[in-house]
Amino acid sequence: MRSVPLWIAAAWWGSLTTLGFFVVPMLFAHLPTPAMAGAMAARLFSVQTAISAVSGLVLLMLFRSNRSLAPEGIAQSATLFVVGGVLLALLVEFGVAPHIIARDNLALWHGVGTAMYVVQWLCAGVVFGKLSVHRGA
Repeated sequence: MRSVPLWIAAAWWGSLTTLGFFVVPMLFAHLPTPAMAGAMAARLFSVQTAISAVSGLVLLMLFRSNRSLAPEGIAQSATLFVVGGVLLALLVEFGVAPHIIARDNLALWHGVGTAMYVVQWLCAGVVFGKLSVHRGA
């Protein structure tokens, strides 16, 4: 049971890594038009938002309900990164993505969305790192 938060953090970070750094670039490289790749990427990023939100909520519940799953200091500092990562996912999905889909100043909003995705990826990586260091200790 103690390794459950670590597995959830690994799945969260791994899904962000796989989608953002492998799958989406492959869509743009291999689909016939950028519009087709963008439409598919938008659907996949929406699913990723759900994965991020569920992962974050489960991690927060585990940290809150059973402190023995992570020491107090790790749970507290990891909580900040979980909340930050989930908030970024939701902001990208509901704040940035509609502008990208509408092609409203596409370069600006794509850059903002990419930056926020990378920061979310870093937040998930920090959570994974903190839990894995604790697990190895």
